[in-house]
Amino acid sequence: MAGLKSKQKASKDDKKPAIKNIARNKRAYHEFDIIDKWEAGIVLVGSEVKSLRNGKCSLDQAYADVEKGEVWLLGCDIPEYVEANRFNHKAKRPRKLLLHRDEIRKIGVKVQEKGLTLVPLQLYFSKGIAKMEIGLARGRKLHDKRDVIKAKDSKRELDRLSKRNFRD
Repeated sequence: MAGLKSKQKASKDDKKPAIKNIARNKRAYHEFDIIDKWEAGIVLVGSEVKSLRNGKCSLDQAYADVEKGEVWLLGCDIPEYVEANRFNHKAKRPRKLLLHRDEIRKIGVKVQEKGLTLVPLQLYFSKGIAKMEIGLARGRKLHDKRDVIKAKDSKRELDRLSKRNFRD
């Protein structure tokens, strides 16, 4: 009995977030202006889940598309799980993203605008379920990228100076 109570207390005191990041698309934040974000479930087969639990996934060339009222993730590379043998999956197969119908409708209308695309931002496990954060994005031109880098550098320099002056 005493052991059971201590286990219950430990679970109540644990306030760790139940999110485990698998992959993050850093390149998307550099090449695109993210306008809006959504969290979507993702339809996977067993060997894909095992591969993701090993932390293997690439979102570099991936994008999402709306077709016939469904959102599909294309170009996402989840490598084969070695132990799955003949029950393995194709590494770059299209995967369905799970969103509410209203969200899909809103996304579909926005993607029809010129220059907007759906980009996967990160893939993670939330309470044991694979989730993907997708973002509506507009591509940046080269000069826009340079402006953003300059702004970040100047902000970083100001922060350094303010910290140094605060200490003195």
